[in-house]
Amino acid sequence: MNELIDLVLHTDEMLMRMVAGNVTEAYVVLFLIIFSETGLLIFPFLPGDGLLFSAGVISASTSLNIVWLVPILILAAIAGNLVNYFVGSYFGIKIERSSNSFVRKYLVKYILRTREFYDKYGAKSIVVGRFFPVIRTYIPFFAGLSGFKYSLFFSYTIIGSILWVPLFTLTGYFIGENTWVKNNYLLIFLGLIILTLLPFFYNIIKLLLPRKLSRGN
Repeated sequence: MNELIDLVLHTDEMLMRMVAGNVTEAYVVLFLIIFSETGLLIFPFLPGDGLLFSAGVISASTSLNIVWLVPILILAAIAGNLVNYFVGSYFGIKIERSSNSFVRKYLVKYILRTREFYDKYGAKSIVVGRFFPVIRTYIPFFAGLSGFKYSLFFSYTIIGSILWVPLFTLTGYFIGENTWVKNNYLLIFLGLIILTLLPFFYNIIKLLLPRKLSRGN
């Protein structure tokens, strides 16, 4: 658990130690982190964007090979989404088939509303949502829960992963050796996290603010 906390707080230092110790293990750990952040509902706090950027920076000056790194992390992102989708699909089927009156009254209604959302915005949410922390952990789950068509989900998952992973990883790889970047790495890392979280909090505030105003009136 302490190592996980260290990875979140000191991503670059932990990665450097892993690569120096065993580069194969570093690939495995990176795969598992990206997989967990996108595939397991309990890990939305893992440093997806920052981790990709850090891995790119480190691969520019160590034995961590960018040619292997990018496909491995794309595969992790795709696999995580698919697992999350199937977990959501499993619960969605269970809920819709339930004979419990509470479940049928409240949860089935919620699933139907979620299905309407994915029918309208499914493609956009799966691709664009990949770039937003927290959101990307839950989008595949709710896609499965709502019964969003698997073939479409799979296609958009591949597109989103192919855009997301190289963007952050290759950015880190190509600018990581820059002196200014090296001297301000922590600032850049925190900036990436804040920048990707801003739209998420903006939408939450936008969603809640009208309700508060309407209650006030």
